[in-house]
Amino acid sequence: MLLSGKDLLGVANKHYFAIPAFNISDYAMMKGIFEISEEKQSPLLIAIHPDELSHTGAALLPSVLYWAHHATVPVTVHLDHGTTYEHILKGIQAGFNSAMIDGSMLSFEDNVAISQKVVATAHTVGLSVEGELGTIGNGDEEAEAGSSTIIYTKPDDAVRFVKETGVDSLAIAIGTFHGLYPKAMKPELKLDLLSEIKSRVSLPLVLHGGSNNPDDEIAEAVKRGINKINISSDIKLAYHNEMRKVLEDPSLREPNSIQPRCVAAMKKVAAQKIDLFQTAGKASLY
Repeated sequence: MLLSGKDLLGVANKHYFAIPAFNISDYAMMKGIFEISEEKQSPLLIAIHPDELSHTGAALLPSVLYWAHHATVPVTVHLDHGTTYEHILKGIQAGFNSAMIDGSMLSFEDNVAISQKVVATAHTVGLSVEGELGTIGNGDEEAEAGSSTIIYTKPDDAVRFVKETGVDSLAIAIGTFHGLYPKAMKPELKLDLLSEIKSRVSLPLVLHGGSNNPDDEIAEAVKRGINKINISSDIKLAYHNEMRKVLEDPSLREPNSIQPRCVAAMKKVAAQKIDLFQTAGKASLY
């Protein structure tokens, strides 16, 4: 069933689990993510970044919404990392029922201003809005845009930002990177910072750059109040690494001969994330 982002994350916030936000970039990936979510009875957020949308085209959205309406688990269809007001307008027109306005690379005042503008428009037509405060690192060139330096979210700023913008959820910066971490870098989350922010902000908190982080840190972040975790690189890597193996056989050409193994590899990774986020079986709470 299709559910607003506010309603989807509100239950996660109340019961201390995290909704996986899986970024999909083709129909086969989308179908596989819906299938594993239903198998695990896990609430689901389908996330599509503007770059992914430029690849799939907005014509994919009716298919995503069809699957969402007919799913046996609650689903939100989310525009990920819109960085301009125009991105949000295009998301509304395409049919998303949730959107992120990412003003994290702007000054605090400009981030508040664009987030206020997006909230005023999106709430009018029933969309939930995610804001972001602080910056996410950039792990590699294949990842979504990020910053060369992480600016950690300040608890005082988080309180003020939520009050002034009216966002429904807040992505915070506690040490994650978009993409995959360089081999020489050791991922480390500032979990005490997360706890302090959670103690002062009542709305759902979001963690971007959730791929490639140690499982124990992610599990602890969920226990401390992260309610949505974005997963893109990990599932895409599994999908396309398996595709590389399959395509070593030059006789294969039909999608039905190539894609099922790729989707199965992706679903295995997605299932592990669902369990890690304590989301399996939580569809019964809705």
